[in-house]
Amino acid sequence: MSSVDTATATTYASPTPPRSLAPPLQRPPDPAVPEQPHPAATLIGSVQRAMRLLETVAEHEFGAPAKQLARETGLALPTAYHLLRTLVHEGYLRRDKGLFFLGEAAERLGSSGAAQKRRSTVADTLAQWRDSIGVPVYYARYRDGEIEIMCVSDTPGNPAVEEWADFRETGHAHAIGQCLLSQLDEEARRDHLGRYPAQSITPYTVRDNHTLLRRLERMPRMEPVVERQEYALGTVCAAIPITVGTTAATMAMSLPVHHADRLHAAARQLQNEVGRLLGSLAISISI
Repeated sequence: MSSVDTATATTYASPTPPRSLAPPLQRPPDPAVPEQPHPAATLIGSVQRAMRLLETVAEHEFGAPAKQLARETGLALPTAYHLLRTLVHEGYLRRDKGLFFLGEAAERLGSSGAAQKRRSTVADTLAQWRDSIGVPVYYARYRDGEIEIMCVSDTPGNPAVEEWADFRETGHAHAIGQCLLSQLDEEARRDHLGRYPAQSITPYTVRDNHTLLRRLERMPRMEPVVERQEYALGTVCAAIPITVGTTAATMAMSLPVHHADRLHAAARQLQNEVGRLLGSLAISISI
């Protein structure tokens, strides 16, 4: 029998691989994750400088010369001249007798911003009325011979009336349209009905122009206009007339027919709210 070596075995360790001098391997970027550039890398200096010039010109109601604008914006005079010439060429500034003023393009931007702010104010106001009265609220006006629904505020629990037939063409049938038409003179009413004649769209709708004109003549001025299922079955509506100068407008509300007993009280509440805000000029109907 051969002898067995019982010496303690020595564990074998593999040699440490030599350290590579090459740079570590980089994981390729994930195409699904866009790289985020440093904020400063996305800024365009010439645009920033031009905007500073515009803001500075706007502060000078009676205009300012290039040297003053360069000094107040901290720009080198040649840079200021170059940007001012560009802004004049694009219509954002105008030059008159060596002074620079805001141009038509800048004024259009300002008027658009003001209109947007008024729209936001109207939308916020309608939302307040919607929540306090518990009804959908509508704002509409009559402009250039057309009925325009400008803003609607409703909730899932109190949805607005679905426009299943074009509101512009069915003004004879809904409270909004009847309210706006009641504020027009006879010639304008006949012109509208000549383009959009009255016709029955539910069993309750007025059926012809003659009957509608007689109804409009009898409507008390500045009183809520009430309509019951003439536009949409299952719905009753009321509209509050608003006349400022030559502009005809209305705030309106709707309710399911099974809540028709709330209609008059809710309409009066809406009328009071409209009167309070219009009296304080807190809302503009010329949006």
